[in-house]
Amino acid sequence: MEEKLHIIEHQFKISRAERENINGHKAICVWFTGLSGSGKSTLASHLEEELFKKGYKTYVLDGDNVRNGLSKDLTFTEKDRDENLRRIGEVAKLMCDAGIIVIAAFVSPFIHERAMLRNIIGDLYNEVFVDTPLEICEERDIKGLYKKARRGEIANFTGIGSPYEPPLTAEIRVETKSLSINQSVSLVLENILPKIQL
Repeated sequence: MEEKLHIIEHQFKISRAERENINGHKAICVWFTGLSGSGKSTLASHLEEELFKKGYKTYVLDGDNVRNGLSKDLTFTEKDRDENLRRIGEVAKLMCDAGIIVIAAFVSPFIHERAMLRNIIGDLYNEVFVDTPLEICEERDIKGLYKKARRGEIANFTGIGSPYEPPLTAEIRVETKSLSINQSVSLVLENILPKIQL
């Protein structure tokens, strides 16, 4: 605890508002949560493409990519999964401070984790619940993870050995069972475009 006494947060001269002004839009964090195979990464990618085409400065943070670098030292215990999300939340907060539109795609299965993220990122945090039934996620199972979890090869896999707690306060709910990718992206865009206009 004594070590923290030597940490003094530096206040820089350029504000987020000034960075946003240069970028031509406000910052936001669009956080996709849902089961593995629900379509989070696909929607995040399509959303970034649409925003990028419109001239917005964007960046996607995705589970597998982060696990290969920033969090490669972490396991998949509940404690390490919480720490993984905490790190990503802090990165998203910094990127938002740079005036960027951050698009994050992570299972983030627990209510307490998403509350932590909302607390870290603040009012720029916008949660998108990618609501896809487990059976559809299992049908997709591109990585074969559900099959491994059903065989007992992956412990605590969300939806099989560990629960997914549906969001109670998500800004947007996307039901991929009834909406196409384009319809889903349009729904998210309708919600966030007014929030990023200067």
